[in-house]
Amino acid sequence: MIALPTHGRRLPRNPSHENRMLFRAILLLSLFAFSTQAAELLPNGDFQSATTPDGPPDHWPAAKGGASYVKEGENRYLHLVSSKQDEMVMTYRQVRVPKDVKAIEMSWRQRTADLKKGKQAWFDARIMLQWKNAAGEKVAGKLPAPNTNKNSDWIEKKVSFLVPEEGLTLEIMPTLFRVEAGSFDIDDLSLKATDPAPIEAANKAKAEADAAKQAAAAEKRQANAAKNAGTEGELIANGNFQTLGKGEVPEKWGAMKENLSWETEGDNRFLRFKSPEAGKMVMLYRPIDLPKDAKALEFKWSYRLADFKRGKENYFDARILFQFLGADGKKISEASPAGASKNTEGWVDKSKQFLVPEGAVTLVLMPALFQAASGTLDLDNLSLKPVDPAVLIAAAEAKAVLDKAAQIDPEQPNPAKFPQELRVEGTKTLTKDGKEIWLQGVNVDSLQWNHKGERVMKSTLVAIDDWKANIIRLPIQETFWFGKGSGQTDGGKAYRELVDNVVVLAANRGAYTMLDLHRFRAPKREHVEFWKDCAAKYKNHPAVVFEIFNEPHGIPWEVWRNGGFVEDKKAPADEDNFLTPEEKAAGKKGFHSVGVQALVNAVRETGAKNV
Repeated sequence: MIALPTHGRRLPRNPSHENRMLFRAILLLSLFAFSTQAAELLPNGDFQSATTPDGPPDHWPAAKGGASYVKEGENRYLHLVSSKQDEMVMTYRQVRVPKDVKAIEMSWRQRTADLKKGKQAWFDARIMLQWKNAAGEKVAGKLPAPNTNKNSDWIEKKVSFLVPEEGLTLEIMPTLFRVEAGSFDIDDLSLKATDPAPIEAANKAKAEADAAKQAAAAEKRQANAAKNAGTEGELIANGNFQTLGKGEVPEKWGAMKENLSWETEGDNRFLRFKSPEAGKMVMLYRPIDLPKDAKALEFKWSYRLADFKRGKENYFDARILFQFLGADGKKISEASPAGASKNTEGWVDKSKQFLVPEGAVTLVLMPALFQAASGTLDLDNLSLKPVDPAVLIAAAEAKAVLDKAAQIDPEQPNPAKFPQELRVEGTKTLTKDGKEIWLQGVNVDSLQWNHKGERVMKSTLVAIDDWKANIIRLPIQETFWFGKGSGQTDGGKAYRELVDNVVVLAANRGAYTMLDLHRFRAPKREHVEFWKDCAAKYKNHPAVVFEIFNEPHGIPWEVWRNGGFVEDKKAPADEDNFLTPEEKAAGKKGFHSVGVQALVNAVRETGAKNV
């Protein structure tokens, strides 16, 4: 029986033709709406249909890696089993959701046996869900992650959730998530459209309740922080580690483990971080609640660094990280870290001030040997106190003004304003019309060490407009160009765009850009690939000049020109060190250079005639 909406009007006992037509229309619309709400969005969720007898159920992937489709009598279901500890066992199904569906109810049956959760609390049996948009990118949306770590016979489960605005495809991933052992069975998996209103109301009510609970907890923690603050508002209790508690360890700190230890020298006690192996993270996590009125903080500490060697990246050093958390325990922001990468002669005293962001309840201190190659970091005399924020606020406002002034928007190329292309005759540089030109300019640094650059657009503009330079030398490097630098996730797209923005900015003002491959000693194989790509991009651009190699040194002319083995006894940190297997076997230290002629050939083979 279907209740039909009549919008408050009774249908007549003896309906006229018009009323009969209206009744039929209402009936059809109601049936259509009902069928849409009840329509199954996940074909073959019971795994029964299989076009190929020995193949997987229709619409489902072939079973592999601990997954299988099992029959009990006439019933088929999905069976996941972990054959070894910490293994990820998963099946993946993608479902396209109609645009008019605003909420989904997912129901299924599940069974678990011999289940033992893994090392973490969330290493269990679960169904993971993920939204994707039309471009196949992940879409943020509040999704349940129904999970269990208990054994059970077949039980029925159900969850409901909203469809995000850009959500087009739902990924369903039944998973044994790195469990120690066990099996996970899924059957009668169903997705159906449902009314979003109750879900929205429940989400709103929960969000309000959570916010109220978090606010009350934050207020209590802030009050305790203010109450427990020591002399002059000191927020770190026993920061010099001298007061002992139980077990002869510093009170409020406790015993240390995993490459952290308490050490003493005479009457002084301090905390030691010891790197056990290259690339190992050694870190202390220390959350400190803040008083409500703390708007700025000063952190002081003493440190000592010995036998230190930096890791693979420049920031793999000895450092203290600062992270602010809100009432919900989530990160709000970070203060810039305090880093050190040089050994010290004895103890060094340091201090750092920073503003407290709005809504911050907790500051997390994380002193660390951050993936260093080796070293020992000693810490002592930790202190954290609220300070007057006025000076810091003024400095932040001044920086904001400078940052805004440094923001130069990219321009569209205007070839009518480009300078003439250049050529060389003997010792003279000439323009296209045969006039000699004297190039005087400015070196705009940073793209050789920072893939985001440091105000390179502003520097270029000042050099040309204010200092009247007619050429910009722009040091770049192949690692960033191809997106292989630390922190790059776009294959170098943003880096190449920034380089191009500088080229256009200069060219639109009648100035040239010299692209400098900023490397040292002698060319290597990867530099050939760089010039093939870069020269193809700027082939015959009238405003672009190529500087093939920044600084050759310490090698014979024949090796510099034609290539050969370059011995490198000191192996400087700023020069890459590549060895062939044969060279390694021979115990040589250095690399094989391709020679600068190989770079010139790479440029000319693209058809580029740039100077």
